[in-house]
Amino acid sequence: MSDKTTRLIHHPYQPPAGFSAPQPGVFKASTVIFPSVAAMHTREWRNKSGYTYGLHGTPTTFMLEERLCALEGGLRCVLACSGLSAIALVNMALLKTGDEMLIPDNVYGPSKALAEGELLAWGISHQRYEAMSPSDLAARISSKTRLVWLEAPGSVTMEFPDLIEMLRICHARGLICALDNTWGAGLAFNAFDLGGESVDISVQALTKYPSGGGDVLMGSIITRNEALHARIQGTHMRMGMGVGGNDAEVVLRSLPSLALRYAAHDRCARALARWFQSRPEVVQVLHPALEGSPGHASWKSVCGGGQAAGLFSVVFHERFSVPEVERFCDSLGLFKLGYSWGGPISLVVPYNVASMRGPAWPYKGVLVRFSTGLEAVDDLQADLAQALDRL
Repeated sequence: MSDKTTRLIHHPYQPPAGFSAPQPGVFKASTVIFPSVAAMHTREWRNKSGYTYGLHGTPTTFMLEERLCALEGGLRCVLACSGLSAIALVNMALLKTGDEMLIPDNVYGPSKALAEGELLAWGISHQRYEAMSPSDLAARISSKTRLVWLEAPGSVTMEFPDLIEMLRICHARGLICALDNTWGAGLAFNAFDLGGESVDISVQALTKYPSGGGDVLMGSIITRNEALHARIQGTHMRMGMGVGGNDAEVVLRSLPSLALRYAAHDRCARALARWFQSRPEVVQVLHPALEGSPGHASWKSVCGGGQAAGLFSVVFHERFSVPEVERFCDSLGLFKLGYSWGGPISLVVPYNVASMRGPAWPYKGVLVRFSTGLEAVDDLQADLAQALDRL
């Protein structure tokens, strides 16, 4: 190797093994080098015994998958490039033309749009069931139903369903149940151990609490069922879904503080939700841990009266018009207008819930959802108070 360019590429030096630090190393690769043709032919990535191509896993992504399994109590994990792509991946892996899936009527909006768009175009039908009615779920199950989605709580209207009863109904009919567990984050409850019942698949948007910084898009699909995992993993491979090493590093770096951050978000949200209960401008505060909020008893049963995420919604009195409520949101200083949640900055979004939920929605006033960040509670409350004064 007489040429410097060649020596730069094929330099023989290898750092010694045994380096250890609080944060794991970041491995980024498309190409993975094999020591021999035999290794190229025999290495297996599906069980994490070897590396074949960057899309199929690196030490960094394998480590993140295993830690997420430990967090949620699962056995197998697949990473996707966003929470929505994780939902889409489950649907694509488990459904085919002629099949039907059931989704709650308070489902995450883009998930509903996926059902009404691509899935419908592929000949996969869906029904929306009443999120708080196990009997309505049972009545909508048909011979075509293959997959039931659960969400706890609804991502905007915050109702907490009777997960245990819904799982019993679905499993008695041999149906696969997938849970959007982003709100619970693997901390509020164990989705794989619910009063003798277990979800089949738990999906998270790692974009939210696990990453914690509002700067990463990633999702996870976790199961204890090897056959389900193989189907999802196969579709994941064929669709070419991968995550970057630097993004995986960010989530790995954030996981050690997840429980501390989640508890802080929880404390702040409960304090502000209780404060809103005393405000005359508001007719309903929607937070699963508060008595009087839809599904409070179910939350208490599933979560043991323990943890809840840093999300809550309020419904303003109908005397306040949409422009007035939007002006309230614009008047906030610490709460920023933005989608998503789980980061250090508190967020606020007004919603036209009537268009999302239809005539069954019982309130006429405008709904506003809050995501608490990591600011001081007193400062956030003062910000809310000054914006309410402008109403």
